[in-house]
Amino acid sequence: MTAAALPPYAAGVPRVPGWARRLACLAAAGMLGALGALQPARAQTVPEGLASEGEARAWLWRIHQAQRLGNFQGTLVFSADGAIATSRVLHYVVGGQVVEQVESMDGRHQRIVRHNDLVHTLLPGKRTAIVEKRETLAAWSATPQMVDPQALEQYALHREGLARVAGRDAVVLRMDPRDALRYAQRLWADLASGLMLRADMLDAGPDRALLESTSFTEVEIGVRPQPDTVLRQLKQLADWRVVRPQQQRTKLDDEGWALARPVPGFRLAGCVRRGMENAGEAGASVLQAVFTDGLTHVSLFVEPFDAQRHRREMHARQGATSTVMQRNGEHWITAVGNVPATTLQQFAASLERRR
Repeated sequence: MTAAALPPYAAGVPRVPGWARRLACLAAAGMLGALGALQPARAQTVPEGLASEGEARAWLWRIHQAQRLGNFQGTLVFSADGAIATSRVLHYVVGGQVVEQVESMDGRHQRIVRHNDLVHTLLPGKRTAIVEKRETLAAWSATPQMVDPQALEQYALHREGLARVAGRDAVVLRMDPRDALRYAQRLWADLASGLMLRADMLDAGPDRALLESTSFTEVEIGVRPQPDTVLRQLKQLADWRVVRPQQQRTKLDDEGWALARPVPGFRLAGCVRRGMENAGEAGASVLQAVFTDGLTHVSLFVEPFDAQRHRREMHARQGATSTVMQRNGEHWITAVGNVPATTLQQFAASLERRR
């Protein structure tokens, strides 16, 4: 099943680290004091092997800070199942203001512009702009991914030495899952800045088969920020159709749902009721609950069952992204995430209607 076969509200759900169809939401919390343990000048060689918890947290915190505070621009390439998607990325931070732009370079022309917490998805071919709040999106990031240091509860970090990505020296880190509920990931972090340059999703099996990859092919770090060149286009939408889907933060239990048997290692990151106007169903809405283990996310979508649209249950995978769709009484559940299908099945089976 391709991304186009997903429900309209789920087609843009972020896949970590796959780039073309996701917007990354990985909150960060870590140990800033550990940062001094790994200064670039001291890291011209990186010994291979299992990293200590303190060292692992230091690297993950550097990766997080580089994405949050840095100015960079470059070209990202995402590949999975023989398909390739290329995006141009701009990321600027000026006086506490964050401006990002991600523009697809092939396929349907799409440009995503973020100014702080406001995200515009621009579709020039349709002269349509979809405006949403960042806090109610499943995820957003302009790097292959960010990493929450708390992910070390579910993954062990291994050093694999040094390599070159996009002409820059990078440390290679492998995150091995501690159970079969998630995939392994190999990460390339810029040695000088900590910015994530490449991220691969790997099957957890002994051969570590590559499922999908996201990588900068060229990148400039520490560039002079030019936020006005990005934001100027948001002032030129007078004759565009502007869609503002209804968005409301909520709680899973307030909506009458509960995860009766929590999936090990995952916590509820947030819950939102989203309008489906952009799906051509004015007035309709879908409940979305996002769960995270600190490195990857799972989205559960809940909507009323409709026999015309929900004709058959299905399990599918594209790259590292699995999808499970099934009926739950008078509701239809869609689970999407960069995890094995068996993990999504646990989520879907555990979701219970309480009232």
